[in-house]
Amino acid sequence: LPNLCLPILLNIGKAYCLTIRYFLVGSNQADTKHRVLKIDRTEPKDLVIIDDKHVYNQQEVRDLLGRLDLGNRTKIGQKGSSGLSRAVLACGIVGFVRFLEGYYIVLITKRRKMADIGGHSIYKIEDTSMIYIPNDSVRVTHPDEARYVRIFQNVDLSSNFYFSYSYDLSHSLQYNLTLLQRPYDLWSSAASSTEEEVHTQSKQDSFDIFEDEGLPTQVVYGLQNEPYNKYVWNGKLLERVKDIVHHDWLMYIIHGFCGQSKLLIYGRPVHITLIARRSSKFAGTRFLKRGANCEGDVANEVETEQIVHDASVMSFTAGSYSSYVQVRGSVPLYWSQDISTMMPKPPIRLDQADPYAHVAALHFDQMLQRFGSPIIILNLVKKREKRKHEKILSEELYPAVINLNQFLPPDHCIDYIAWDMARYTKSKLCNVLDRLSMIAENVTGVLRTNCVDCLDRTNTAQFMVGKCALAYQLYALGMIDKPKLQFDTDCVRLFEELYEDHGDTLSLQYGGSQLVHRVKTYRKIAPWTQHSKDIMQTLSRYYSNAFSDADRQDAINLFLQVYQPSESKPHLWELPTDFYLHQSSTMVLPQDRRSYTFWWSEGVLTSLPVPYDEVPSKNTMTKVKVKRVNRFDESIDIYTEFFKPYELTSFDDTFCIALTTSAWEFMPKTVGVDPSPFTVRKPEETGKSVLSNKSSKEETLLQRKTAASAPPPPSEEAISSSSEDDSEEDRDDDGSVSQRSTPIKLLTESGESSRTQEQQTVKEPYGLNLAKFPAEKDLLIYEREPVSCFPGDSIYAACPPQVDRHSHDVFESHVMTGQGQVRALCRDDMLTYREYIKNRYM
Repeated sequence: LPNLCLPILLNIGKAYCLTIRYFLVGSNQADTKHRVLKIDRTEPKDLVIIDDKHVYNQQEVRDLLGRLDLGNRTKIGQKGSSGLSRAVLACGIVGFVRFLEGYYIVLITKRRKMADIGGHSIYKIEDTSMIYIPNDSVRVTHPDEARYVRIFQNVDLSSNFYFSYSYDLSHSLQYNLTLLQRPYDLWSSAASSTEEEVHTQSKQDSFDIFEDEGLPTQVVYGLQNEPYNKYVWNGKLLERVKDIVHHDWLMYIIHGFCGQSKLLIYGRPVHITLIARRSSKFAGTRFLKRGANCEGDVANEVETEQIVHDASVMSFTAGSYSSYVQVRGSVPLYWSQDISTMMPKPPIRLDQADPYAHVAALHFDQMLQRFGSPIIILNLVKKREKRKHEKILSEELYPAVINLNQFLPPDHCIDYIAWDMARYTKSKLCNVLDRLSMIAENVTGVLRTNCVDCLDRTNTAQFMVGKCALAYQLYALGMIDKPKLQFDTDCVRLFEELYEDHGDTLSLQYGGSQLVHRVKTYRKIAPWTQHSKDIMQTLSRYYSNAFSDADRQDAINLFLQVYQPSESKPHLWELPTDFYLHQSSTMVLPQDRRSYTFWWSEGVLTSLPVPYDEVPSKNTMTKVKVKRVNRFDESIDIYTEFFKPYELTSFDDTFCIALTTSAWEFMPKTVGVDPSPFTVRKPEETGKSVLSNKSSKEETLLQRKTAASAPPPPSEEAISSSSEDDSEEDRDDDGSVSQRSTPIKLLTESGESSRTQEQQTVKEPYGLNLAKFPAEKDLLIYEREPVSCFPGDSIYAACPPQVDRHSHDVFESHVMTGQGQVRALCRDDMLTYREYIKNRYM
């Protein structure tokens, strides 16, 4: 980066195969620097990797591969017997894994661009390849190897895993940009600590960042930061080679969600990006991972960051950026649910007594280190129940927070907000979203939201908080005059669909189905077809929890290397429980018991309200490595990396990211309306939304079937007269509006209505009424205008336009230059060249 994290990271890898060795050739985006890894295939169970420290240019790597090919042919001079063959073309390395035989290498073979932040691309993994490294001649087979491979591959890497070559996805934008604001003495110490590493690299990589051609001494062109392991999912897979290979080979992936949409404000593009990072600690499925483990890691912990930036400037140094982070996670207690009874809602039980809130202290200590203070808890579980179920968690969490707060300074105490969202939803007098808006307005720090599953209620609450934060972000960027956003505007509709995609993705990963209750459900404006969809999602979730979650949990444990196969211990499928895999410290007697009063880590309290990880100190700088590169190096040149002027590219490949745009999907298609995305619009005024486009065919078929079997609809007068009288009867017991009495408009076959429908169809996209023929005077004007500027109007031939002599001379000079015949430079050419040199290098 020109500003923060990783310098050149290998973009495209080509794995070449010999009988006894794999050669992995990696290159940067500009294809000017190459590195080579040699992987030995003669070791049956050990991983032997040799990292060639030399940085090759394009011609050097071609010569190297040519010599390898020529020197390993079986018959010298015979073209058909090649000594080197290409095995796979990849985009990055996920890691190396071993079960009971030899090692496998997992490679990313297909990617798709999902977002762009400051010129740094974020990719989604589309496909992977798992290659067995040892040669067949030395392979020692094991009967259970194939089963472990199948379990490992049950983790679908093509489903919501993300990576970036130049941006650290495991940290927030605030943390990444804070690295640049460290004092000069800390940078000097960090630079001296990496001096030994720098000398082992080639001279092409080594460059003094503090004496760069008379520039200010605090300019840093490249940094490499240690990722936040909690949100890295392939950390264990890279642990075996982390200290062997150059850090350019290491590429860390996150699991969760990444989406980006474009808000068009009077032609000014603003990108809204959502990045959800799912924790790899205590990770699993819904009923199998509940509460927290003994290290303070909670189940279903997800950090969601929303970034808003002015997309007209593609740079961290010159652009305007705003970021807001909130967290969801299970209640930090020792609790679980017994799934042996096969009930839709198994009873909640507290597994261990924790009178001093030890596990909650560990969890909130992690949050203080990463986010600072204040930490705000929004607890949405039920408080009033006929039979205690969710209430058990509320009665245990509140005393734990009170116990921890008595030892914290008053300015940094944990705020606790308990609100029974389910009870308010059933009430006819209360508006759930209005109450959530009031809560969101009073949130000033990092909000931690939880219900029981952290799915439906949590996602709606996080959306309302994010909507409030979005208004303040747009206000801070100068896009709106006051920090308020209303529903039924293009901006909020775009943000709502982005958040529902985010919620559906996280719900599928943890619960096995999409969201059951959405924002429209709590607004009580959901369509009448949503009720049947909710039932299907509930059944899908129950089926997944009952029949497939155990296999998914085994796959996650194996992928994260929580369980590592060995000949000396039982197999993964033979374990009665995975409790001790995720509660590793319970098997070890602690040497120094953690204090119940001073429950935070050393140094955390002195840094508050700033996060300890962002405080400029020597301890935090040990995780940062200074990358010494030339400021003209292409690895930190965003323009060159993105637009690639050194090669022939296509427009579709360069701008391959498909953004949801407010101007296309949400803005009305009629003429004369306010084009502002902050204007409240009626539902009939808006264009089709993205979600409706996704399932338009299904909705059309469902409406046709329902219309064919439904009785004739009443007249409009009858509907309008009876709507007020039946308003109370149309409500269900829980306060929600029933959708079963929604009138269905049938298509008529009369000519008048069909003509009206045709006029409306024409008028919608163009904003014009084209039903009448043009007037006769308009036709005369049209006929008098020339059809073409060419004398001959034909699709097969046209006379070339006339050009002046000056343009002809310019074209001839370009042709001569291409043939190597350079004409004499005139005075204007010399002045232009001098101006270019002045702007480029001085």
